[in-house]
Amino acid sequence: MAGNSQRKGAIRKTSKAPTAGSGGRVRRGLEGKGPTPKAKDRPNHKAYKAVQAAQAAERKRPQRRRASGDAEWIAGRNPVVEALREGVPVNAVYVADGAERDGRLREAFGLAADRGISLLEVGRGELDRLTGGAVHQGLAARIPAYEYAHPDDLVDRATEMGERPLIVALDSVTDPRNLGAVVRSAAAFGAHGVVVPERRAAGMTASAWKTSAGAAARIPVAQAGNLTRQLKAYQDAGCMVVGLAADGDVSLPALDLADGPLVLVVGSEGNGLSRLVAETCDQLVSIPMANQVESLNAGVAASVALYAIAQARGLL
Repeated sequence: MAGNSQRKGAIRKTSKAPTAGSGGRVRRGLEGKGPTPKAKDRPNHKAYKAVQAAQAAERKRPQRRRASGDAEWIAGRNPVVEALREGVPVNAVYVADGAERDGRLREAFGLAADRGISLLEVGRGELDRLTGGAVHQGLAARIPAYEYAHPDDLVDRATEMGERPLIVALDSVTDPRNLGAVVRSAAAFGAHGVVVPERRAAGMTASAWKTSAGAAARIPVAQAGNLTRQLKAYQDAGCMVVGLAADGDVSLPALDLADGPLVLVVGSEGNGLSRLVAETCDQLVSIPMANQVESLNAGVAASVALYAIAQARGLL
């Protein structure tokens, strides 16, 4: 009989594969696939490609850096009091058990209280350990590691302020007091920031902070991995790069680039500008002096040049 699987010669199908129909082979095809992914999560969508491009650009852009170490210490009664007076950012003031209370200690306590800075009392041995054996006279202050800006941020800062960029770049200046003096002059004469190399150069230490007389809190300092490359980037952004040199082709009073977007480069205390930096500058400028003096230190030279530039820009 037709359809009788028990008849002679019939073949019994033993396959356990599902049959067609709902619940059969197409069951998986009928199952839901969940909500539609957002455009930024779909690889073929332009929004996804835009996000990927932005992330790639951010990876290429150097991030803000911190100075080596988590913190730095100012040791000694006079240095701590001076740092507190000048507005150096202090995390905490440490005083040794049994330290003699004199006028400087009382002033330090008062300044710390006025600024809401923690005052901690520790053993003298512990203070010795924290300050690395420095002569602390029973008083020390801990300051945070300085957070550097990105060099490109300085041009952006000028743009946001609606001003022509004026940036000071230091070429291998190794004395932190000179760096602090330059930061102070840059803030006083309308500059938008200071750039220092990452290596073989002074950083924003406690000494630089103190010499800046608090100006480092008002003007950004940036670190450049390669100063020559960064100067070229400033040139690409429309800035003229001018270097101070004793044998400069142009005298500072005759500088006709002062009123435009400008980067002023100041060399090291002894050797001046390095060869590559000097070759990158659009113009080398000298500071005229009445008497024969071998050179001015970086802090003084920067101050004189920034004053002249501020005058040319009508800021004074």
